[in-house]
Amino acid sequence: MNTKVTIAGVELKNPVMTASGTFGSGMEYSQFVDLNELGAVVTKGVASVPWPGNPTPRVVETYGGMLNAIGLQNPGMDVFTKRDLPFLHQFDTKIIVNVCGHSTEEYLDAVKKLADQKVDLLEINISCPNVKEGGIAFGQKPESAYEITKAIKEVTKHPIIMKLSPNVTDIKEMAKAVEDAGADAVSLINTLTGMKIDIERQTFALANKTGGMSGPAVKPVAVRMVNEVANTVKIPIIGMGGIATAEDAIEFMLAGATAVSVGTANFFNPTATVEIVKGIEDYMKRHNCEDVNELVGLVNR
Repeated sequence: MNTKVTIAGVELKNPVMTASGTFGSGMEYSQFVDLNELGAVVTKGVASVPWPGNPTPRVVETYGGMLNAIGLQNPGMDVFTKRDLPFLHQFDTKIIVNVCGHSTEEYLDAVKKLADQKVDLLEINISCPNVKEGGIAFGQKPESAYEITKAIKEVTKHPIIMKLSPNVTDIKEMAKAVEDAGADAVSLINTLTGMKIDIERQTFALANKTGGMSGPAVKPVAVRMVNEVANTVKIPIIGMGGIATAEDAIEFMLAGATAVSVGTANFFNPTATVEIVKGIEDYMKRHNCEDVNELVGLVNR
């Protein structure tokens, strides 16, 4: 059986990767998971300089998932390249660095600092608030998404994956905008904006009031959006949003995703990723599937 998939010219041994922000930079989970078994490790979002993140409390459980308002806390690119990348280079897996910023200049600075680093792909988190546009996320306006994609493509040699926000009227419009600007792939969905109120304390459960909702409850929304984008763009799609089992992963692939990212499931099942790798192989055997790529977008044919 062939379990290899290709994203923007980069071959992964299987279609399973981690979702940014749920797996640290690999070191944190390496005692639970053999990173060599994964198609890729996607790092937590990293900016050009350290970010402190939001005040606590910033994580709360919800029915079928969780809300987080971490605020993309990270140690900055210098620490990341000196500490985290050398650790990941020990393993036979592809390295995808998630990049974040509050302005086009911040994104470009972070990307430039990765220019000489041995990484395979960059995933650009455009759900960040654009400080020059009054806090509206780069990924909520097609024009902004186009501009940031084009600007990054002009300064990097690495293939880029644009991570799309579901908090938009039309996800297809966003995907087409980044494709037109030169994106090599897209990943979706990022978290849905949600809120929880503590009725006993009669206040917001998160200090930030709102947070990003993830986990099994968002999966039907994510599958629908992946399928819509698969019927709109020609570039590869990495599907994510509530994937906890091999069955979930296969659903995304049938909808049109070439690969999948596992996020919140890592918190309640640290070995979820490797279990999904094995589960996909078992599914392929049961369905006499010789090549995992045969599953991609199968429902659309």
